[in-house]
Amino acid sequence: MEKKPIQEVTKLQELTYELTVGHAMSPKVITVSSQDTMAQFREVLRVNRISGTPVVEDGEMVGVVSIEDLIKALATGELNAIVGDKMCQHVETLYADEPLVRAVDKFARFKFGRFPVVDRDGHLVGIITQGNIMHTLLRRLEVDYREEGIHRYRASHIFEDIIADEAALVFGYRIIGRDFDRAGAASGNLKTTLSRLGFNPRIIRRVAIATYEGEINIVVYTNGGEIVAEVRPDRIHIEVLDNGPGIPDVDLAMQPGYSTAPDWVREMGFGAGMGLPNIKACSDQMKLESTVGVGTRLEITIYADETGEHGRREG
Repeated sequence: MEKKPIQEVTKLQELTYELTVGHAMSPKVITVSSQDTMAQFREVLRVNRISGTPVVEDGEMVGVVSIEDLIKALATGELNAIVGDKMCQHVETLYADEPLVRAVDKFARFKFGRFPVVDRDGHLVGIITQGNIMHTLLRRLEVDYREEGIHRYRASHIFEDIIADEAALVFGYRIIGRDFDRAGAASGNLKTTLSRLGFNPRIIRRVAIATYEGEINIVVYTNGGEIVAEVRPDRIHIEVLDNGPGIPDVDLAMQPGYSTAPDWVREMGFGAGMGLPNIKACSDQMKLESTVGVGTRLEITIYADETGEHGRREG
């Protein structure tokens, strides 16, 4: 079988899965009232050097007004019009606890300059821009490289110290269905473990994304399951297991964008239909078996031989 090209995953892409919108947002939100005039809104933009704000009334966000709305008001001589008449009432928002990759996707799709950030009760808690995202990613890169050094030194020689013809470490993680607060914790813990064992960063990124997507599928679609990772010097084999409803049509489920997630799951920022395609793109081998009413078994193999000895860091 011809080996398919593997998706290259950068450290920055990996972090967008690990970090949440809340990590990157600014909690200090400048707002205006729906009863303010566009002239007053113009002064808010000038003083704060921003290009738009949420519109808040009685503590609730009722819309968003931007510099584009101001330009239209200037062109028609309507600076005395109230913000409530010129704002956009259908607001695209992000949740503070959803992964940062969802924000990156929304910026790419909508081309907006900013998104209001809300909690699960719909309360405005922050604002996020693409600049916020880049600043957070760069800051996290610096912290990760500094903090992981000592841990990596302690653990990176484990396989060399084991005397055996073959050696493997097995790590198990229990996943609770519908527990969105901890969604992504297992993949993050496995990523940290592989880093401390000294595996190549490119291998770890692929494992982290594939495991994250498998974990989210358990959280979204089932009552729970487990992830078991068998780590060998030359490969990492991951099993994602659940006793959920099963997948009626596996081939259809592998199509990008296909999703059976209910509306309430989509509103939470999950169920976009890219989980299984992302897993396949990051895997050297992938096997998916599912029986309706019984459950699903997903096997992922990623070989650790990209660079260096068994794909592990040198030095």
